[in-house]
Amino acid sequence: MALQTSVLATLPVGEPHSYVGYVGVVDGVKLHWVEYGRPSPLPPVVLLHGLNDSHLTWRQIAPELARDRRVLVLDLPGHGLSDRPDAGYELAWYARLVAGWIEALDLSQVDIVGHSLGGGIALMLLRLCRPRIRRLVLAAPGGLGKEIALVLRLASLPGIARIVERVGQPFMALGTWLALGRWRTKLQRRHAFALSVMNARRGTARAFARTVRDLMDWRGQRHSFFLHAHEIEELPPIAVLWGDRDAVVPIAHGKALALGVEGVRFHELTGCGHDLHNDDPRSFCQAVRDALDEPLWPPMRLCAAHTPRLADGRRDSRLCLAPVS
Repeated sequence: MALQTSVLATLPVGEPHSYVGYVGVVDGVKLHWVEYGRPSPLPPVVLLHGLNDSHLTWRQIAPELARDRRVLVLDLPGHGLSDRPDAGYELAWYARLVAGWIEALDLSQVDIVGHSLGGGIALMLLRLCRPRIRRLVLAAPGGLGKEIALVLRLASLPGIARIVERVGQPFMALGTWLALGRWRTKLQRRHAFALSVMNARRGTARAFARTVRDLMDWRGQRHSFFLHAHEIEELPPIAVLWGDRDAVVPIAHGKALALGVEGVRFHELTGCGHDLHNDDPRSFCQAVRDALDEPLWPPMRLCAAHTPRLADGRRDSRLCLAPVS
C-alpha cells in the first residue's frame, strides 16, 4: 500500500523538540501525524493517544524518546488534525486504519505505546499486524476488564449518545477546556487551547459518541483482549503502566493482565491518575524506556487460571498454557 504524504508543519531540526508534521490518506481517511527524531538502529516508536485527545498529549514524552530513535505520533481518525469521517468508529475500524498506516509507511518493526483507547487499539493490532510489532507498552488501556467510569457508561446509553452526536458539537471545545482543568498546573495553556480548538472541529462529537457506544454499554466495557488472546500465535513482550489513582479504568485490570499473561511487566506509578503521562512524565518516560530497551525478556505465556472474567461473567476456557516466545 503506497501512502502519498505531504508536510503540514515543521519545527526546524536543531530547535528544542524538533518535529515534522505530515498528512496522508489511508483507505480514504486523511490522517495526521508528527515525527520526532531521526532513523536509528532502534525500532521506531508509535504513540497512540486516548479518547477525545490528540498528538499533543505526548508533547512531554515524544521528544525524550526521540533522543535516540524515530518517534511517530498519530492523531487517531476522528481526533486531532485527522479526518472525522461518517464511520462507525468501532475498535476494529480504528485498528484497521492504524495497521494500514503502519504498513503504508513501510515500518517493518515498531514499538507501540498506547494510552487508554490507544492501548485498546494496540491490543487489537496484535491480531492484524503482529509481525510488525516488536514490543507493546500499554498505559491504562481499555479492553482488559469490564469496569469503567460511570460517566462513560452513561455516555454510551443509546439515547444520550444520540443527543451528543446530534447536538453536542457546539459544546465540545468548552467541554475539553473544562475537562483539562485539573492539569492546568502541568499543561501549557497553549496546548489546552489547541486541543479545545481541535475538538471544536465538525464531526468530533459524532466520533466521540460512536466510539463510546462501541467500546461500552451501561454495564461496562464490551471488548476483552482475553477473548481473542488465544488467536495470537506469538505474543510480543508487553509492559503495562498504570496510575494508582486512576478513576477511569481501575488499576486492577493491569494487575489481572500481569497475572493472566506470564512475562508481562507491570509498573505502578504512585500518585498518578488516568492521564499518568501528564501526571508524572519523567517517571512515565523512564518506565517506557526501560521496557523498550530491556535486553532480555522472559517468554510470554497465557495463564488460564488467572484470566479475568469477561463482560458476561464467564472465563475464557480457550486460553492455554502453551509457551509463546
